[in-house]
Amino acid sequence: MRSVGTTSRGIRMPIIRQGDDLVSIVAKGLKDAADNEGFQFHSKDVVGVTESVVARAYGNYCSVEDIAADVKAKLGGEEAVVLFPILSRNRFAICLRGIAMGLKKLHLVMSYPSDEVGNHLFDEDLLDEKGVNPYSDTLTEEKYRALFGYNVHPFTGVDYVEYYKQLIRDCGCEVDVTFTNRVQDVPKICKNVLACDIHTRRRTVRRLKAAGAEIALTMADLMNAPVNGSGYNENYGLYGSNKATEDTVKLFPRDSQKFVDALQEKIAELTGVTMECMIYGDGAFKDPVGKIWELADPVVSPAHTAGLNGTPNELKLKYLADEKYGSLSGEALNEAIRSSIREKDADLKGDMSSEGTTPRQLTDLLGSLCDLTSGSGDKGTPVILIQGYFDNYSTEE
Repeated sequence: MRSVGTTSRGIRMPIIRQGDDLVSIVAKGLKDAADNEGFQFHSKDVVGVTESVVARAYGNYCSVEDIAADVKAKLGGEEAVVLFPILSRNRFAICLRGIAMGLKKLHLVMSYPSDEVGNHLFDEDLLDEKGVNPYSDTLTEEKYRALFGYNVHPFTGVDYVEYYKQLIRDCGCEVDVTFTNRVQDVPKICKNVLACDIHTRRRTVRRLKAAGAEIALTMADLMNAPVNGSGYNENYGLYGSNKATEDTVKLFPRDSQKFVDALQEKIAELTGVTMECMIYGDGAFKDPVGKIWELADPVVSPAHTAGLNGTPNELKLKYLADEKYGSLSGEALNEAIRSSIREKDADLKGDMSSEGTTPRQLTDLLGSLCDLTSGSGDKGTPVILIQGYFDNYSTEE
């Protein structure tokens, strides 16, 4: 019987540049790693490739000038609300530059005490101390400062209110700041609104329109088609973008399904093994200390091969050992559990024996493992090989 279950390996690759044949580079890098390190490939191994190198290889970039031109065309070029931006120099600040360059006046409306992904403007316990109800109270910047003062982000040391304000002014755009969580009040400020929240964007737009907004767009509506020959993403626009240089943004990758299907075929050609392939971005997990929800991308995985569809279908070993087979021990207990696993139903939804297992999409779980393995800095492992993920306690080889 096997003594090792799931393993996750970061696979080092050369630095990827625009125009590189990423399919061939990844497939060869995997084979070279196996030859050098002495591990074997198996059917249902999972190969994850970070979205960053896919977008880079295919040249999916745009400039702040491209964003400004799109904003002028779609929001009129005069004034608009920028609603619920996340607090991020890498993710949002450079996009905000382009947006501000496309407007004469920008009403910055920020959620509080934190943005959508958990970056806090201030300690939420101050709400109770100051008697502020974030569900009903709208604050001017003056009121906000009087209540909460000048707070810097604990990890970045940045006061994002002042940082975003100055950035907008540096673009020659007038700015005022409001703090509210009441979407329905936003069209009273201005009827042209760009909603920048990520996972709640569709509901936000629906509520804006119901409250009288004349234009209600999301970040997916910007850079969803080429501007002056730029890159774009037809599905997500500026969502999933990252700062590339001081003046350019790397967008979420396009043609992702073609890439993972081609990669699966190339790996099989080189190794003789059919593996599952996926592109991954942010993992779907939350930091209990910093309170940041990692998922600033619109999805964990923009594309994956067919074998990664669905959710786990697992029994809870703790339940089997403590409840169903509580009277057994030793090898009798082990064999009873293995037998239950081998004979389990194809769909365990609602079955008590699966209670407590993780009810999430396979790609969200695998993408989170990939993201944690590769990190976000200088590890140099944009490709992750996950083995044994689909094994279980009854797997013998």
